Amino acid sequence: EMLLAESGGGLVQPGGSLTLSCVASGFNFEEYAIGWFRQAPGSERERVTCINARHGTIYDEDSAKGRFAISRDNAKNSASLQMNNLKPEDTAVYHCAVGSDYWCAGYNPQPYKSGPGIQVTVSS
Repeated sequence: EMLLAESGGGLVQPGGSLTLSCVASGFNFEEYAIGWFRQAPGSERERVTCINARHGTIYDEDSAKGRFAISRDNAKNSASLQMNNLKPEDTAVYHCAVGSDYWCAGYNPQPYKSGPGIQVTVSS
């Protein structure tokens, strides 16, 4: 069974930084793309960024460009999301997800599995 667990969320002031981590188990991590999406109260799920398996190609949504950076460590079955210059509108529950490179490139909307999520709150 594919399992994902996020950590590193919390409360941060506007302009601050947070690093989210995602630890995976139950599958061959290096063969799959890993991405992050978020969901704010009353809003639809929003894709943030993704890194594929084949070449480590990164696909950032507009919300992530210039502020967020995804990375992966295949040896540790983990991925990270470094978030800088956080804004109140970044407040959401953030989920990591695993899927195909096809999904990562945006051609398929559904990952194979996502984690339970972790709260990020940006507020003064």
